[in-house]
Amino acid sequence: MTEGMREDSARRAAPIPALSDPDRLRSLAETRLGAAPDEAFDRFARLVADLLDVPVALVSLVTADRQFFPGETGLPEPWAGRRETPLSHSFCQHVVDIAVPMVLPDARLYPRVRDNLAVPDLGVVAYAGMPLTDLDGRVLGSLCAIDNKPRAWTAEQLRTLADLAAACSSELRLRIALQGAEQARQRSEEAHQRLDLLAGLSETLAGTLDVDTALRRLGDTMVPLLADWCLVSLVGSNGSPRDVVSAHRDPTRARDVTRFAELMGTRLGPQSITRAVLRTGRPVLGSAATLADVRRGTIGAEMSEIAARLGFASHLSVPITDAGRGRVLGCITLVNGAQRRPFDDGDMITALDIGRRAGQAIANSWMYGEQRHVAHVLQHSMLPQLPTTDDLELAARYQPAADRVEVGGDWYDAFVQPGGDVIAAIGDVAGHDIEAAATMGQLRNLVRGNAYGRPDAVGELMTHLDGAMRGLRIPVAATATLVRLRADPAGGQWVTWCNAGHPPPLVVRAAGAVQVLDGTPEPLLGLARAVRRTSRETHLAAGDTLLLYTDGLVERRDRSMDESMAELVERLGGTYRLGLDEFCDLLLTAADSREDDIALLAVRAR
Repeated sequence: MTEGMREDSARRAAPIPALSDPDRLRSLAETRLGAAPDEAFDRFARLVADLLDVPVALVSLVTADRQFFPGETGLPEPWAGRRETPLSHSFCQHVVDIAVPMVLPDARLYPRVRDNLAVPDLGVVAYAGMPLTDLDGRVLGSLCAIDNKPRAWTAEQLRTLADLAAACSSELRLRIALQGAEQARQRSEEAHQRLDLLAGLSETLAGTLDVDTALRRLGDTMVPLLADWCLVSLVGSNGSPRDVVSAHRDPTRARDVTRFAELMGTRLGPQSITRAVLRTGRPVLGSAATLADVRRGTIGAEMSEIAARLGFASHLSVPITDAGRGRVLGCITLVNGAQRRPFDDGDMITALDIGRRAGQAIANSWMYGEQRHVAHVLQHSMLPQLPTTDDLELAARYQPAADRVEVGGDWYDAFVQPGGDVIAAIGDVAGHDIEAAATMGQLRNLVRGNAYGRPDAVGELMTHLDGAMRGLRIPVAATATLVRLRADPAGGQWVTWCNAGHPPPLVVRAAGAVQVLDGTPEPLLGLARAVRRTSRETHLAAGDTLLLYTDGLVERRDRSMDESMAELVERLGGTYRLGLDEFCDLLLTAADSREDDIALLAVRAR
C-alpha cells in the first residue's frame, strides 16, 4: 500500500462514538496514567508475551484521539520509545467500541481493520484483545497479544489472556479508587478552606467602608484559594462592568490581568458572560472552557490573547447581590488554568455565598457614603458665610472625623456689629448625632441674637447666653469661646474674649511668637447653676493671627492635653509667613489620626 493510500484509508475510517464518552474519558483520566512506563503494567505485558508466546504484548488505553501504552513489550522503534500511536494505528479502539474481546487470526482478512496502518507499520497480523474496564463496566482499553504472522489462538491462550485482563482491570480500578480517595481528601481540605474563607470574609469586608478597598480585599482573598485568577466588577449605569479589580496567583501576570480588567469596561460584546450575569443575576458555570468562549464574548483579539497567557480552562461567574433590595450590584468571575481542576457545583455554591456577602458589604459601603454625604451637606449648611471687613481677614475650616457619618456639634460663627466691631465665636455641643447638630444650630442662633447690636463685654454676653440656655431649657452641655474684635485707632485690633470650658485661643504674632490666651478655667455652658463669666483682653498688631479651634485639633487618646497643646504651639511657630487659607489647610493636614470633628476660625489683623 502506498503512503497516499494509507492516508486515504485513515481518512475514511469512521469515528467511534464510544471513544468520546465523557464518563469514560473522566475515568481514564483518573487512572493518572500516560505514555510513560509503569512497572505494574509492564509486568502484565511481559506475562502475556511469555504465557502466550507472542513477540508483542500491550496494555493499551485509548483516548478520543490516540492510544498509549503504560505496559509494553516487543514494539519496534520508534513506537517503543514513544509508547503511543494515533488511532490510525490502533486495533484496541475497536475493543472499546464493541466492548467484548476481539480475536483475529489474520487481521488482513477482516474489513474492520485490514486497512489500519498498524498492519504495515507495526507488523500487526494476528491480534487478540481483551477489554480493560472500570468498576462501571466502561471499556478503557485493551490487554492485547500481537503476532507478526497468522495465528490460530487456542481456547487456553484466550482464557489466560482473559484472566490477565481481569487482573489488569483490577489494577486500573485500584488506581482510579486511589485517585478518587485523593480527590475526596482534597475536596475535604478545600471544604475546610472554604469554610475558613467564608468565616473570615465577612470580617475582612467589614474592615472597610470604602468600596474600592472592599473589592481589592475580595479579589486577594479568593486567589489562589478558589481560583488561579479572578475579576470583581460592579455594574455601571449602562449595564456594563465598571470599577473592575483583578488578581492572579502568579505575580508576573499582574500586568496582563490588570489589562484584561481594563478592557472589560469597553471590549465586552453582546454575548459576554459577565454582561449576562449582570443583566439576569444568574450564575454561569463553564467546567470545560476554551478560548473560543472568550472570543465569542469580546470585541477584538486582545482579550483572548491575554486569557491564553493567564490560563483559561474553566470559569465560574456569579452575581454580587444586594438581597435587601433585590438588585445585582456586580459580578465575580473565577478562572482556572489547565493545571487546576475545573470548577464544579460545590464551587458555585461557595461563590454564590461570597457574592451575597460581598453584596451586603458593598451595599453597606454605599449606604454609608450616602449618609455621610447627607451629613456633610447638613453640617455645612449650618456653617455661616464669613464677613468681609477692611481691618480683618477671616478664614474657617470644618472637617468631620474620617471614620464617622454622623453630623456633630462643632460650630463657628463671625458677624459684624452695627458699630463695626466683629463678634467671633466657636463652640462644641456634646454628641455626634442629629440632636447635637440641631442643638448646635440653636446655640449659634442664640449667640447671634444675644450679641447682635449689644455693646456689652463678652463676659456679660456669655453670662446672658448661659441664662438663656437654662431659661429655654436647652438640655445640653457645651463649650464655647466668644470674642469681640474692635479696631484700635492707633493700629491693630483690641481683642476681648470669654472662654466657657473651651480650648484656649492662640495668637500667632507677626514676628513668629505663639501666645496661648489661657486663664482661670470657667465652667461649660448649660450647667444648672448660674455662673458669672469674665472677660480678658489682648491686642493684635498688623499681621497677628487669632486662632479659635475645637478640641478635635488637639485631643488624642495617647497623650495628655498639655502635650497636645505644646505640640500645636510648636507647629504654629513657623506659620506666621503663610497666607490665612494656607495656614488653615496646614493645620488640618497636620491633624492626622483624627478622633473627632475639627472646626477652626482664624482672624488676622491687616
